[in-house]
Amino acid sequence: MVNEMDPNAGLFGEPEPEKSPEELLNEYAFGKNPNRAVAMETLFGKRLIDDTLADDKLPVEGKLSFVFKATAHGVLDMIMECLPPEYREEVAVSLDSFIGMNLVNQKFQVDLVKAVMEELQKIEQESDESDEQFETRLSAMEEGWWSIPQPILNGRNPNDAIREEMNKYGLNQ
Repeated sequence: MVNEMDPNAGLFGEPEPEKSPEELLNEYAFGKNPNRAVAMETLFGKRLIDDTLADDKLPVEGKLSFVFKATAHGVLDMIMECLPPEYREEVAVSLDSFIGMNLVNQKFQVDLVKAVMEELQKIEQESDESDEQFETRLSAMEEGWWSIPQPILNGRNPNDAIREEMNKYGLNQ
């Protein structure tokens, strides 16, 4: 309990630790997702489920799949609608790439981000290399890693594997 903060410490006059801007952003962006999910259920979820369950023509599996796809479609539309038009393409490309990477992770039972980070942690800074030069070299190595055949992907390079998975779902531009 050395580094743990007593949740009641503020009651006794001890200040609570300040959160960094990144922690505050993550708390707002991700911490409210349970509340957002309940609000979206109120907005369209209950009606969607009730209408789908009432359709006697669909098998149960088809109903569940439809509810999931309709919900995901609605959420994605909401996200794109709330973005300024000039950011929509960038967000869509990033989302498609993220989905593609996770499809590869699932297919090969790997974590590509973890794998590249583990490789980069093996790199040591040269004695005559400045911190800036080292960061530049690491960045170049990371970028190159995605184009090099990887044993964890049965010799495929990650970029090609991701593009292939994205193509299966029509997510390539």
